[in-house]
Amino acid sequence: MAPEAVRVQDLEKRFGRFAAVDRISFQVAKGEIFGLLGPNGAGKSTTIRMLCGIISPSGGTGHVGGLDIITRSEAIKHTIGYMSQKFSLYQDLTPRENIRFYLGIYNVPVRFWRERMDWVLEITRLQAVKDRLTRDLPPGWRQRLALGCALLHRPGIIFLDEPTSGVDPITRRHFWDFIRELTSRQVTVFVTTHYMDEAGYCDRVVIINEGRIVAAGSPSAIVGELFPDRPAADLNDAFVKLVGRRTP
Repeated sequence: MAPEAVRVQDLEKRFGRFAAVDRISFQVAKGEIFGLLGPNGAGKSTTIRMLCGIISPSGGTGHVGGLDIITRSEAIKHTIGYMSQKFSLYQDLTPRENIRFYLGIYNVPVRFWRERMDWVLEITRLQAVKDRLTRDLPPGWRQRLALGCALLHRPGIIFLDEPTSGVDPITRRHFWDFIRELTSRQVTVFVTTHYMDEAGYCDRVVIINEGRIVAAGSPSAIVGELFPDRPAADLNDAFVKLVGRRTP
C-alpha cells in the first residue's frame, strides 16, 4: 500500500450544538488525487480548514504529512500548499509581484527566488502577462496564478478548496490537466468540489452529506455499487441518490 499523506479518524467539528463535521474517517495515499465531495454546507471546507491547521477540531485525530493537526498545526501550514475558494491574490499587483510576495510569505530562501519565479510563470503559462495587473487577467489565468503561488515552496501535499468555482468548463478542464501534471511528480492533491465531472479525475473520493460520510471509493466503484444494472449511470446520478437521502 502507498504511504499515507493524510489520515483522519473520527474527525469532528462542532459549532455549539451543530456538527459541521461529524466523526469522519479516511486516508489519502501519497501521490494520488483525492476528492472530498458534497453539496454546499456539507462540511467540505470545514474539513479542509482543519487539515490545513486553520481551525481546530472539536474531536478525533488527524495527521497531514505525518504531522498532528492539533499539536503541529503551524508546522503543517509551512509544508503544504493551500488554495482557497477565493483566490488569495492581490489584484493591484502583477503576477510577478504576487509571486514575489508569496515567495516571502513561504520563507523561500532568496537564492531560489529567480528559479521559482521562472518555474511558476512557465508552468502557469503566464510569462507573457507577468507585468499586467492581476485584476485585468481572465478568471482562468488568475486561477492558474493562485495555484502557482501555492506551489512556490514545492509542497508535497496541496489542498484545493473548490478551486474551479466560477470558471467556465473549458478552463476547468485545462486546470485539471495541470493537476495531473502535478501528480506525475508525486504531489498529493486533496480537492473539494461539487462538480461531478471534475470528481471523475480523482483516483478516490469521499462523499459527505450533513457532515457525515455517505460513500467512499473510486468514482467507478461508487457508481457500480449504487447502479449495478445501469451501465449508463455516472457519478452525478450517484451523487443525487446519496445526498438526497438523509443519513441516520
